[in-house]
Formats: sequence, C-alpha cells, structure tokens
Amino acid sequence: MLHLSRLTSLALTIALVIGAPLAFAAQPAPAVAPAGTAATSKAPLPLEELRTFAEVMDRIKAAYVEPVDDKTLLENAIKGMLSNLDPHSAYLGPEDFAELQESTSGEFGGLGIEVGAEDGFIKVVSPIDDTPASKAGIQAGDFIVKINGAPTRGQTMTEAVDKMRGKIGQKITLTLVRDGGTPFDVTLARAVIQVKSVKTQLLESGYGLIRITQFQVKTGEEVSKALAKLRKDNGKKLNGIILDLRNNPGGVLQAAVEVVDHFITKGLIVYTKGRIANSELRFSATGKDESEAVPMVVLINGGSASASEIVAGALQDQKRAVVMGTTSFGKGSVQTVLPLNNDRALKITTALYFTPNGRSIQAQGIVPDIEVRKAKITNEADGDYFKEADLQGHLGNGNGGADKPSGSGGKAKAMPQDDDYQLAQALSLLKGLSITSGR
Repeated sequence: MLHLSRLTSLALTIALVIGAPLAFAAQPAPAVAPAGTAATSKAPLPLEELRTFAEVMDRIKAAYVEPVDDKTLLENAIKGMLSNLDPHSAYLGPEDFAELQESTSGEFGGLGIEVGAEDGFIKVVSPIDDTPASKAGIQAGDFIVKINGAPTRGQTMTEAVDKMRGKIGQKITLTLVRDGGTPFDVTLARAVIQVKSVKTQLLESGYGLIRITQFQVKTGEEVSKALAKLRKDNGKKLNGIILDLRNNPGGVLQAAVEVVDHFITKGLIVYTKGRIANSELRFSATGKDESEAVPMVVLINGGSASASEIVAGALQDQKRAVVMGTTSFGKGSVQTVLPLNNDRALKITTALYFTPNGRSIQAQGIVPDIEVRKAKITNEADGDYFKEADLQGHLGNGNGGADKPSGSGGKAKAMPQDDDYQLAQALSLLKGLSITSGR
C-alpha cells in the first residue's frame, strides 16, 4: 500500500477487485490469457523479441560483475513489464500483496502519507489524519527530495518507499520542498497506522460535518451511523451537512458507491468502461437516502483522489450538493488485483470510471462549483463600541428581550471552522441556503 509501503502509486482504489471489494484475498488466481483474449488471442508470439529477451538474460548471467540467479532476473523482468504500463499498475510480491489486503481493513504500518511520482520526484498526494505525517505538518503537494539524507531523484518509487519503511518507533528524516521554497527537514517516527475513516460532529445547531479520511470496506456503514448521530445530537432535522473529502486519497469503489447512496434517492452513481467484460459496470442508487435531502456542501482539494472524486462527481452531477474547494487530483482509472501463485498478484489498470453525466475524471479532476482556496483566518476585534444598552436609564426592550450591553457575550467554544477558511465558507453557504429555503 502507498502508506509508505512498497507499492508505486495512488490511493486505495488500487485495492479494489471490481464489484467485490477484498475478494482478491480469497479468489484463485485467474488465468492470464482471458484478460487479453479479445485483442491478442490471434496474434503470433513475437519470436524475435523473445529471442532478444533470452539473449539479454544469458548475457547478464555471463558478464554481470556479480552473479545473478534466474529467479531474480525473471522477477525484475515482470516488474519492468508492469512499471511501463501506467503509474498504477504493478507486480505485487508476497509482502506487498499482504500489505495491500491489510491496508483496506484500516490498520497498517508506516508514516501515514499517500505518495506518487512527478517528474522523477516523490510527491506527497495527501497526509492521512491523525498519523505521524499529518502531526508533523507534512502537506499535500510537498516533494520528498531526500530520505535520511539520500536524494530520491532518480530512484524508482519502490526504492524510495522501501527506504521510508522500517521498524515501528524508528525515526526517519525526510527533506521536503514546499511550493518551490527552500528544502527543510522533518523528523518523524514510524507507527502502526490505525485510520478511522469517518469522523463527525455538529459545527453548530442544525449544521453537521462528516469527514471521510479514506474509503475502507466499512465506510458506507460508518457514514450511515454518522448521519444518525448528527440527527440525535441535533435533536431535530438538520439544516445542512458538509461532507469533507479534502486530502482523501480514495479507497474501495464499493464504499464510495455506498456513501453516495446515503445522500440520493435515485439515479446513476458511477459507471466503468474497459476492455474486458467484467470491467464494465454501472452502480445506481437503491433509494435508501438517509440524509433527509437537507442542503449539502462537498469539500474537495488537490489531495482528493479516486473514490473521493467518484463521490464528489456523482453528487455534483445529480445536483444533490454544491462542490466547493479546489480542483481534485484527477485519478479516474480503476485497478483490478489479480492473484497469482505463491501469494503474489498483479495490480493492473482495467477500466476508467465516469460520473453520471459521462465525465471522465482521468488527468482532469473534479472542478468545484465554487472555488475556495485555502487561506488563513485572522480574527479581528469588533472594537469597543458603546451600545444603547450601556446608556444609563435606557428604555427596555418592548418585546421583553434581555438587554445586551457591550462585553456581555461570553467567549465561544473553539470550533473547527474558526481556523479553517474553506470549512467556514461551506458553513456560510449552507446557512444562506437554509435562510432562503425557509428551513
């Protein structure tokens, strides 16, 4: 898994077996031929290239400075085959395959960051909430230029991530570059990452926040519980909901479908298109909307990828929510995990997914309805204004309301929106929608 494991690309959608999350753990290894039968069954084997391959292998074994066994050469050849397809296809050895299955359960070891490759550098796609990476202040878009003092440029993703892995509790120093600035070091300790995929709270009376950090097998169920908790805590029907998908690297496709299903009553959620028959699927709402159709804002940013984009795109196309923030990452491909013998597997891109209106998100992302960039909130005092209620002998309120002299208000409890500009803007929009709809 990318949470500082040895895989080579984005987001948890890579952990998906289309239509059956985690089924890859139990299925027998599929034959290699059927997946490509439609295009390649009649094509003759490229004998000249196979002769070249065999000759190269013989030359390496005979002339390389150190002995190399056949198994190592063949494994490296397989890895090379996959690495030149696209950034999300890979050959998974036993350790990688086990980590991939483990990561979708919500607990794994590492630093808690999703990483990708860009122009030969290792780039942070997003830090995961409540992990060593997020606590150390690592941000989406940071470039990792050194690992324990060794430059990462020129290394493969696997090599770089291998160096970031290690024993739990062991410290590691990453040298980062942010926004083209001066490199700086961040030292953090590896830990067992336990990710709670859904968090929720009332921002104020009538307005609830649901944050999804990544899409795991039980995320749909957790969102259902979060909606019930918000209704209970509020004591009545909500006036609005904010679904926060910022820095959410993605996850299991079925979980994304279930989340959307909690907010709409009918219509298409997402569909996929690929070359093989079982890669073309359509997912639609089941009619179990649990949100009571209250106004809704979805927050996204450049760290929102894969399954996050499925959710945002579906709710946007269905006119169910206002999407706010900045353009998402743009990972619109689906990976299938094909188990092989000896606890190994292939992870290959088999399809592209499309929003209900037929939009492919691949390399473009979801463009928000309202762009709101990240900004710092600076609270300024309202000034020592003298009010009518401060005047001696002032008239009382004719409706029986209490006097409100200056300085009479108590200090409000700190809330997430106080120092989160995008969240504050989303809440303000919901309040405006509530007022104009007469809620």
